[in-house]
Amino acid sequence: MKKYLKEIIIVLLQLFMFYIFPLFAGPTDAMGMVLLIILATLILATILGITSNNKIKYGYPILVALLFIPSIWIYYNESALIHSVWYLVISLVGLFIGTAINKLIYIK
Repeated sequence: MKKYLKEIIIVLLQLFMFYIFPLFAGPTDAMGMVLLIILATLILATILGITSNNKIKYGYPILVALLFIPSIWIYYNESALIHSVWYLVISLVGLFIGTAINKLIYIK
């Protein structure tokens, strides 16, 4: 458990962005909220790629896409299902950027 503490904290932050953050957005702020969540997903995936050396980090993009799906029926409608694909792609890009930075900084 302690071995995966960084990953757990990042997943909890991602859950906050998917489930708690939309509670504070108004009805006209939907597009800005989606863009902010996408940016947060990119940043969290980059941080995970930089800080984690565990192999479990490569499952993070799939986990992010799966964690977003229940929020579709809570806050949005079925047309937002395509956003789970965007979160998968954005988190993959962020993870690869973070892993590349990790390899450049921590050359062993």
